[in-house]
Amino acid sequence: MPEPGDLTGGRSRGLFPGSGAQTRSARAWRNLFVGVWLIYLIQPLVSAFQGRHGALYLAGVVATIAAFCLAYMLVMLIWEPRVARIGLAVLVVLAVVTSLVYHGLGTWIFVSAAAGFTASRNPRLAIRAILVATACYCLAALLTHDSMGDFLGGLLPVLLVGLAMAGFRRQLLMTRELMAARETVAQLAASEERLRLARDMHDLTGQSLSTISLKSELAARLVSQLPGSAERDRALDQVQQVADVSRQALRDIREAISGYRRPTLAVEAIAARGALEAAGIAAHDDTALSMLSGTFDPDAEAALAWCLREGVTNVVRHSGAANCWVRLGRRGSEMYLEIRDDGGSAEATDAVDPLPGDAEGPNRAAAGHGLRGMSERLCAVGGRLEIRPWRGGFCLVATVPSGGAPSARTAQEGTSVSV
Repeated sequence: MPEPGDLTGGRSRGLFPGSGAQTRSARAWRNLFVGVWLIYLIQPLVSAFQGRHGALYLAGVVATIAAFCLAYMLVMLIWEPRVARIGLAVLVVLAVVTSLVYHGLGTWIFVSAAAGFTASRNPRLAIRAILVATACYCLAALLTHDSMGDFLGGLLPVLLVGLAMAGFRRQLLMTRELMAARETVAQLAASEERLRLARDMHDLTGQSLSTISLKSELAARLVSQLPGSAERDRALDQVQQVADVSRQALRDIREAISGYRRPTLAVEAIAARGALEAAGIAAHDDTALSMLSGTFDPDAEAALAWCLREGVTNVVRHSGAANCWVRLGRRGSEMYLEIRDDGGSAEATDAVDPLPGDAEGPNRAAAGHGLRGMSERLCAVGGRLEIRPWRGGFCLVATVPSGGAPSARTAQEGTSVSV
């Protein structure tokens, strides 16, 4: 997926995920490191004011340097591809103006730094951009008839500062990826712990409570065979209460286990991203998968989570796609999950064609079971499944009501699969 600030595309999502004092501190130090070097642009200003120049010339120098500083900070801090391209073009133009009109070559160091910083995700592109900035510096020095000593004194910083900023940006990107990986590991660990607790509750307390219920029912039958008396009735009542409490506790534990095992969109989104990346498919997932998880009916979310798992599995196994887009949204009183891919191979056709009553070949049979399973889970909560071609690939849309349990009529209407 494109990273923030790359010249190849993508949108900025911020380098440091999350929030808090630590994130703000890291961002403040980054901004300080990026902007502190602009102090060296004071030298051409001082030189201009020390010379015998008119007010118009001095105003031009100040305006050019101010515009250069603004463009530099926008390129270095916003990390938006379009801003990076436009900002770099503005920096080059202003650097040419300062070189040819005001005879100042110091701005080319910042052009090289901005070029290396914004293109650092692609090392080859970063090196080419830095070399182009260095070549522009050499040409400007030649046109301004700069001395050999001044030329050589500025050549090395132009080259090395660009490489240093490219390395600095790559280090920041690695830090971002590490922090995201730690959050993913924490979420997966929490999910695994929930499953472990569910297994323990089922294996330990569930079996014990089942035994208590059976023993209580047996004791109640034995007590009921005793001669009638007030003491026998009280004892029978107490034994029956024990049986009722144990059965209720067993039902509560089973419901709790069912809740622990219920899949969620947040956890399934992490697993889907990992599966796609392992298969070499670029994952373009929506942040709403995590933001909206847990905000609507749990049964409906579980059905969408199963569809997300099965749909991504079909993309990995059958589509031959290079990209996969996953989006979650709200439309009126319904939630919809959209999975799109840019495949289109024969296997991708196998993945969507087999519906109930149509199974030809192993791929079709396997995919058909997956689609039937998704359709059954969706119609159980009053949802529906739709599959259609999309730009050479396929688009799967699973829709569920965001409210409570569906009515019988709604569930009946949700059994169809549209293709």
